[in-house]
Amino acid sequence: MWRRAWLKRRSLHARHLSSKPIFHIDKATFYRRYPSLSDAPGSNPPLLEDLSFTLPSSGSSNNAQRWSVISPSSVARTTFLQILAGQHICIPAHARSYPYLSEIGKSPQHAVRYVGFDADRGSSVGGTHVRGAYLSARYESRREETDFTVLDYLTGHTELNALERDDSDVDRTMLDEVTIQLNLRQLLAMPVANLSNGQTRRARIAKALMARPEVLLLDGPFMGLDPNTLRTLSEVLRELAERQQPRLLVSLRPEDGVPAWVSHLVTIDEDSRVVGRGSNDALFSITGTDEQSTRTSRIFTPAKHTHGANSHLQVSRDGFKRDSSPLPPGEAVVDMRGVKVAYGDKTVLGGWTQSTADEERPGLWWSLHRGQRCGIFGPNGSGKTTMLSLITSDHPQTYSLPIKLFGRSRLPKQGEPGISVFDIQRRMGHSSPEVHAFFPKQLTVKRALESAWADAPLSKPTLDAAAKQKVVACLRWFARELNPSTEPTALESLEGATDEVAARAIDKHLKTTDADLAWAEDIRFRELSFSSQRLVLFLRAIVASPDLVILDEALSGVDEAVRDKALLFLSHGQKISKVVNNVASPSMLSRIGAVTFEGLLPEQALLVISHAKEDVPGCIREWICLPEPGEGKAPRTGRLPGPLELNAGAWDEIWGR
Repeated sequence: MWRRAWLKRRSLHARHLSSKPIFHIDKATFYRRYPSLSDAPGSNPPLLEDLSFTLPSSGSSNNAQRWSVISPSSVARTTFLQILAGQHICIPAHARSYPYLSEIGKSPQHAVRYVGFDADRGSSVGGTHVRGAYLSARYESRREETDFTVLDYLTGHTELNALERDDSDVDRTMLDEVTIQLNLRQLLAMPVANLSNGQTRRARIAKALMARPEVLLLDGPFMGLDPNTLRTLSEVLRELAERQQPRLLVSLRPEDGVPAWVSHLVTIDEDSRVVGRGSNDALFSITGTDEQSTRTSRIFTPAKHTHGANSHLQVSRDGFKRDSSPLPPGEAVVDMRGVKVAYGDKTVLGGWTQSTADEERPGLWWSLHRGQRCGIFGPNGSGKTTMLSLITSDHPQTYSLPIKLFGRSRLPKQGEPGISVFDIQRRMGHSSPEVHAFFPKQLTVKRALESAWADAPLSKPTLDAAAKQKVVACLRWFARELNPSTEPTALESLEGATDEVAARAIDKHLKTTDADLAWAEDIRFRELSFSSQRLVLFLRAIVASPDLVILDEALSGVDEAVRDKALLFLSHGQKISKVVNNVASPSMLSRIGAVTFEGLLPEQALLVISHAKEDVPGCIREWICLPEPGEGKAPRTGRLPGPLELNAGAWDEIWGR
């Protein structure tokens, strides 16, 4: 059936074969708003300059060009795809055209579909948050009438009056096509809020295909997926790319690697400069020493060695030696003793027996102690988010399950008071895609960080002098990333001081003023790029030095250079300025004894969830990997002898490969 429908579409499409390109951009410069002589310097910089790009409209499956854009900058990747979709101001206006779409009488708004997993993160469906109206809604057992199913989503029935529906306009042939192609048939009756990350991604791609676009633009499709789901999705995208209906163009991070089915690339550096464009073979073989060749090769370096361990390195990018030992564990901050979470007959966590010290016992037995740095891994849908929701107490079953947080249960017992949600919030710092989706976008950057000391993001925080200094320390350390400018930042001036005497003079002056941080009280969270928003939430999770720091895909989608700087700051604070050639260089602040934020402290615990090896901090030593959903196997656990980055084979061991 699928093949007959596909052949029918192919024959219809054959009538419109044309030599005209779909996109034609010729030496164009793009702006966010129309440039004016009255613009203040730096207020409306060009997004991409002197851009040329052409996407052919026809070609057999053997010689068709299958393009991707690869860049370490999330802003550059998203901007490029948005330009192809017709967004942003083009100068000169005629430099961007759609010859093939004009020939067949379609507008770019209808013929080109953009699906953003990087900038948009797939957190909404038709304007309605797929995760529910509040963070814990997805874990509640009762199903509301407005808990839209995957079928509702694909057919456009996500209106508030969900009891009334008209199926007359539903393209049943296309619905059957995309649900079979993207393996969604068995999920059609499932509420969208219950989908895993990988399932949500497939549903959003299917929704875009339902509109029968000529071109499908996917922004960051591989971000945040476990290795198995990533391979599955890559195969789905390969099939789409080979059929050329629609034409597919995806954005890639350097660490994603370049899928074999991609034939051509546009490479954009971290400064949003197009440094390469052409076939994979031509770009990968560049060996020149000129600046453009060097920039292109640097972009491809992570792509060529994805998931490999660097044998020549002895210090990780966040300052840990290859054989650095873990800290001694202290008291338990989380203790799970036989946890099992089920909805009716469906068990989502703990559906196994686990070997403990003396016997086999049912459910999840796991603990986290002060001083430990642990990673939780596992396939999409394996229960990681459920496990984390029990720790943060967002899950209603936290009250009834055998879980202790900071030595206390949620409900009081005889002689033992329960722990309140406010106690939990004060003692945990948490950053995740869900926190990002619900975080108030109207807060300023400074106020967003200060909310780490508040009971809720919008409530008034109470900061003492030490807390205020920590906020200032974070803002100054990341001023370049959060407020791009051509002027040197205060920290850059201090770190660049000729000697310690000059550095102390600069530091003394900075302690009397925060005029250099005026931007942090002007810029709203919503005005930041996706990468910068993630960075602010990461800093918010660690700035108050809580007992437990939880980083759930916290740096997923963050630009590579920013991610590495954030990981260094997580473990060492202001003590280490950079790691170059196996040397972790002490900062000038450390040399003059002016460090305010020291990074993770020995009495703190760290919990990290990530699907990307590059996002795992070098301090992680313990790990647990949850099994595939429905397998019934116990989770695997282990210890790392040093930073994951420097231990060959450790990533494969974690994933059981």
